Amino acid sequence: MKGLSLTLTTLLSVWCLSTGLAQSSEEALKPITRTYALKNATIVVKPGQTITNGTVVIKDGLIISAGQNVSIPADAKIIPADSMFVYAGFIDALSNAGIPRPEVRPTAGGGPGGGGGGQGQRPQGVNPGSPPNDLAGIQPELQARNLIKPTEKSIEDLRKLGFTNAHVAPMGRMLPGSSALISLGGTATDNMVLKDNYAMISQLVGAQGLYPNTVIAVMSKFRELYKQAEQAKAHEKMYAANPAGMSRPEVDRSLQAFYPVIDKQRPICFVAPDLKSVYRVLALQQELKFPLILGGLRQAWPLADQLKAQNIPLILSLDLPKMEKKEPAKKDTTAKDPELERLEKRRADEMKLYESQAAAFAGKSINFGFSTMNAKTADIREALRRMVKAGLKEDQALAALTTTPAAMFGVAQSLGTVEKGKIANLVVSKKPYFDEKSQIRYVFVDGTIYEFEAEAPARPGASGGPAGARGGAAAPSDLSKFLGKWNYEIDAQGTVYKGTLSLVDDGGKIGGSWTGADGQSKSLTSPALKGNELTFSSTVNMGQELPLDFAITFDGTKFSGKVKVGDYGAFPIEGSKEPRD
Repeated sequence: MKGLSLTLTTLLSVWCLSTGLAQSSEEALKPITRTYALKNATIVVKPGQTITNGTVVIKDGLIISAGQNVSIPADAKIIPADSMFVYAGFIDALSNAGIPRPEVRPTAGGGPGGGGGGQGQRPQGVNPGSPPNDLAGIQPELQARNLIKPTEKSIEDLRKLGFTNAHVAPMGRMLPGSSALISLGGTATDNMVLKDNYAMISQLVGAQGLYPNTVIAVMSKFRELYKQAEQAKAHEKMYAANPAGMSRPEVDRSLQAFYPVIDKQRPICFVAPDLKSVYRVLALQQELKFPLILGGLRQAWPLADQLKAQNIPLILSLDLPKMEKKEPAKKDTTAKDPELERLEKRRADEMKLYESQAAAFAGKSINFGFSTMNAKTADIREALRRMVKAGLKEDQALAALTTTPAAMFGVAQSLGTVEKGKIANLVVSKKPYFDEKSQIRYVFVDGTIYEFEAEAPARPGASGGPAGARGGAAAPSDLSKFLGKWNYEIDAQGTVYKGTLSLVDDGGKIGGSWTGADGQSKSLTSPALKGNELTFSSTVNMGQELPLDFAITFDGTKFSGKVKVGDYGAFPIEGSKEPRD
């Protein structure tokens, strides 16, 4: 009987394809029911308001009831949610989710994405002092909705963390395009977009080897474009009123993208991670008077009072500096270096400032959202917990994930709380979300359910030590086949960079260093070995300090993978093991 069922299913699929009826996966895979009841759950309606032993009923993508003693429709699929917590779906206030990295074009200066190094080739016929807009990183006319790919893994990764919506921005340099607020579910881009062209995205990132290639040059170019747009807009208005005796206005889409900003109908979301960038962006805003959102803030705590006074919408980064994991200290009778102790204390104090920034802002009643831009998916929940440990209250953290961004983007009537009539975007977790042992079991996006398996508890002795203390790293006995010296090559669009990767046993864990084309050796940051897959981070100086993220897979005496170079894209890497003498 089972075999017959499979045969019929196969024949039906073939028939649908041959007759053109299987137009989309959304149509072909419609759920049996669109009605669900999460029963006997703790419902966190919004920060500070909780209902115990409550039931949430979802029908056709909407919440139709949320509370105690609610009636459950006969066609509802009942999900026992005892000991579970239901939250409104989280909103990523600034993200690149769903947007593929742009194709990197090599420019003067060489290196991945045209970074310094002198080996790249500038496209022939390009004037470095006045390059085309696309090479200069000036494409404000691009729209995020036209770039989104629903199948991008980044969407699924955020959904697994409880995010159901995201304010997504194109990737690029100075002016990469306009953003969109989207749902993190579905297979048709148009159906995912809640708000199109929400903000113009900008950042103080120059072109490589072309103008504008410095921060000061970017600021100067931004002023120039803004004033040119004001002039072009005025010309178009005058021509429309009376074209007699006037030359017809030239069409410049980059300048036209500024028009809604000039009319105060669209804000500029400026990505400003460090304090200097914030100062410079505020100076530009003060001069040109455009509506502003400050995004991706990592280091803005000294300006908290000024930002509050100016009432500028803020988006704080979840890309916190990495914490160094230290082994339990052994008793050391040798005298410690006073200079080293001062350095370690300075690092620890600075780390606390990054971790406590959100608490400092919340303590001054400054509202903010959170951005996952540039943050590793695996580090996001830990970053939230670090902020909570540093003084951010859980209700404040929840507000930054739900009610605050919903209000910021003007969608509070449909998102941000678990209430009747709202879109059925929900997060269901075992234990409270910020608990270290919490696990997400279900996420609903527009009423579509995504189910995640509960993680099995770690078995004693699994994966390197008692209770799996190594967190998935290969057991010490597995390390030997990876240890040694490996030669690698990185293909940066035709320019090949060679170096070595040296892997060692670091107390039962993987460790080591890598040497770049310049011959300088650097230690691996946060190396993690899982099966045959190794990930680690580092940096490289190519006129500016750029982050590197390696992800490689071993196959005997060879490996292959990718290395992500800041915002310049990911490049293939291959390597082979040196034979031992």
